[in-house]
Amino acid sequence: MPPLPPATGSSETLAQRAIDDRERYSRQVLFPGIGPHGQDALARSHVAIAGCGATGAATASLLARAGVGTLTIVDRDFVEPSNLQRQILFDEADALEALPKAEAARRKIALFNSNIAVHAHVTDLVPANIAELFSSADLILDATDNFETRYLINDYAVQQSKPWIYAAAIGAYAATMNVLPPVMDAAKQAWSPTACLACLFPKPPSGPVETCDTAGILSTAVNLAASIQVTEALKLLTGQVETMRRTMLSIDLWSNERSEISAAKPREGCGVCGEHNFSHLAGEGRPHITLCGRNSVQIHEHHRPVDFAAMRERLAPHGTVKFNELLLRFERPPHTITLFADGRAIVQGTTDITVARTLYARFIGS
Repeated sequence: MPPLPPATGSSETLAQRAIDDRERYSRQVLFPGIGPHGQDALARSHVAIAGCGATGAATASLLARAGVGTLTIVDRDFVEPSNLQRQILFDEADALEALPKAEAARRKIALFNSNIAVHAHVTDLVPANIAELFSSADLILDATDNFETRYLINDYAVQQSKPWIYAAAIGAYAATMNVLPPVMDAAKQAWSPTACLACLFPKPPSGPVETCDTAGILSTAVNLAASIQVTEALKLLTGQVETMRRTMLSIDLWSNERSEISAAKPREGCGVCGEHNFSHLAGEGRPHITLCGRNSVQIHEHHRPVDFAAMRERLAPHGTVKFNELLLRFERPPHTITLFADGRAIVQGTTDITVARTLYARFIGS
């Protein structure tokens, strides 16, 4: 075969060409439920994602590939080797570097869709920062691993009349529910209100709760939960709220069991959407949270800047220290302390809050 003739007329390389969004989204625009107007609406939309573990990574990837113009990703955690089985935005280099998940997600999304804005926040979602992080979002998507944070999201969303979508996955089980809160000004009500999380679950589950660490998890269950959640999000963002599901849907992929509980209307007398008692938003009784998948405790300290270089010098005589611009890891077997730039820390090797606080005070300072 003779060699191809040299290119003429332009010195631009393929690597320098920008991807045309008309080509990028062409197959999605062909779908009648989206179309050109829906695609434009997605480009103008802003979605906040609480958590960027298994469900959050899948959700963020799907939204970015669909062309949602702005994403805010909030996650307190870092990438570990055990994440790679199911957390699709991360790779081995991220795990070896212990890169914070929100930042790792931002970098990966930029590789396949550089035309959208991604705001990565390496922090814990708490009453003090939820308004600052989520106020400009059109929709909040839950991808957390604990009910404490979900109740916080529910309080904030109801108070601000902001829609949110619950999603969870454990073992082979996936569950999701849309929450469309009442709007304080009835004249501006854009949808018929659904039940909120507190309508169905007035109190958090009692007794032992299964986690990834105890029950394991299938990546297929994660991706199912994320796919359903994002599809419902696309309906809302393109102005088709009437097509959104009004049930709590749960599916077990292994046993093939499926159930739906009606969430069509708010429960009369609900303490949150009925009586506006926002106790979680007020921070009442907020505990330390044992993280999913690890024998660890998170220490919530007041925000204070950390000089990682100075901290390394202080800790080096006591164990192994590694750090980058985002976090510092101090290993003193059987414990590891991961310290973030705002003073927050994850102490691995214990679920005892007293032990975790003692280690933090001893090595980081109180």
